[in-house]
Amino acid sequence: MSYDAEATRRRILEAATAEFAEYGLAGARVDRIATAARANKQAIYLYYGGKEKLFGAVVQGTIDELCHAVDMDPSDARVTAERIFDAYLTRPRAVRLMLWEALEVRGGRVADEEARRARYQELVRELAPDPEGRRAVQDWLFTLVGLVAWNFAAPQLARMILDEPDDAAALRRRRARVAEAAARMAPAPLAAGDPQSPVREPARPAPAARPR
Repeated sequence: MSYDAEATRRRILEAATAEFAEYGLAGARVDRIATAARANKQAIYLYYGGKEKLFGAVVQGTIDELCHAVDMDPSDARVTAERIFDAYLTRPRAVRLMLWEALEVRGGRVADEEARRARYQELVRELAPDPEGRRAVQDWLFTLVGLVAWNFAAPQLARMILDEPDDAAALRRRRARVAEAAARMAPAPLAAGDPQSPVREPARPAPAARPR
């Protein structure tokens, strides 16, 4: 059987995503990643250049997946907010990885920062084709991501503050409130969406995989 380098890369990336989401960069172990990926450690260094670069590739891939999962609607802030919420809901590792990254870099530059900056700029251009409106949309998008991500970053606070015996019901309520807030604070042309439009049902969350 011939060696499939691309399949090995994918397995390494999948195993590394689980490992880094659970332990962060400092706590992750290359030997555990290699075992879970059914690969040797040399392959990890060959393809990714070490643990730090592998961590960067994992975060970059996660952000790219999130961005591609959201079909922006330049005419409706509420719909865009709902779609961003659902993208985070179905990708439970995304917030954990970004929190680990923030702890690791402590305000410094992250791996592949320019490529990630370019992807966010692309999203802003989708929402604001007119350059005159992009600064306001940047502020709106950053605030919206914070509103969305916090629902998944601190579940213990959600339990205590929302005081909702049904976690799914609490999440639906939070999704509706985030979408409402996004519509109210949206700059033009995003403000064109009807803030009283019906609340859509959130996507079902994908089960969070645990590292082997």
